Amino acid sequence: MTARSARSGEFDLIARYFAPLATSRSGAFGLTDDAALFGVSDGADRIVTTDALVEGTHFRPDDPPDRVAQKALRVNLSDLAAMGATPEVYTLALRIPEDRNDEWVAAMARGLAADQARYGVTLIGGDTVGGAGPAMLAVTAIGRLAHGPPLRRGGAAAGDDVWVTGTIGDGGLGLQVCRGEATGLDAVQRRFAVDRYRLPEPRVELGPALVGTATACLDVSDGLVADLGHLARASGLAAEILLADVPRSDAAEASSFPETERIVAGDDYELAFTAPPDRRDAVRETARKTETPVTRIGRMRPGSGIQVLDRDGAPVPVGRTGWRHR
Repeated sequence: MTARSARSGEFDLIARYFAPLATSRSGAFGLTDDAALFGVSDGADRIVTTDALVEGTHFRPDDPPDRVAQKALRVNLSDLAAMGATPEVYTLALRIPEDRNDEWVAAMARGLAADQARYGVTLIGGDTVGGAGPAMLAVTAIGRLAHGPPLRRGGAAAGDDVWVTGTIGDGGLGLQVCRGEATGLDAVQRRFAVDRYRLPEPRVELGPALVGTATACLDVSDGLVADLGHLARASGLAAEILLADVPRSDAAEASSFPETERIVAGDDYELAFTAPPDRRDAVRETARKTETPVTRIGRMRPGSGIQVLDRDGAPVPVGRTGWRHR
């Protein structure tokens, strides 16, 4: 039996693997209708985001399918967190290449089930299609904004501190490991880096907690330098960061990954945000309560663009700024 003939039809795939993911929402109708009902009666605003992952562009053909599905969901949850929303539901559109069988789809469903339990979200609809071409997953996620206006990119003020969560550059380092290009790492560090590339950690607890404290926020998907450039541009300001203050993991410290490459690599999905200096204690307390590591790395100032500085305050040349959308 070939892989192609081993795959079930669309409705069988939905009933077998995806309908069980939709049981906690009555408005999903077991994924048997043309659309879902998403009732809102609490008066809170909702945030909606969509991201697509394409095989060969956003993930490797040899990446485990359960991890691919989890990443597709998590990058959307990261977008919600960046705007201060708590995730609720999502939809999934999946293109299945002709050479993938039912087990490939089942593995994706298992990955999604694990993350639904972890993040408290539910599948309410979507689509599947087979055919030629690479695998693709498009997720639309909806989150609840509990209080206040959403966090946006354009709210920073001159003098605001620049903060980041977690460590920067691990996603890019993990991709290097997958390509066989990374050196200097032991087995534990290699696994850590690969996991950071394949399984980002959306900061779903911190994002909503920053509403009212942070002045601007976004997630670091295209690289720290590129994304801070987006925030600075939206705020009509310049950003400057100290390279030595950008947090790094033990794996990044041990690797041959250049520092200037680390800050432009994508796939970190950490949060970068700004807040006035008089809110430093509030930021640290919010981070403590949500058990999220945060580091202050720079400041916003009048001007435009982003400048990376060394310990002496001299500019550090950065060749490329990060991932470019085409």
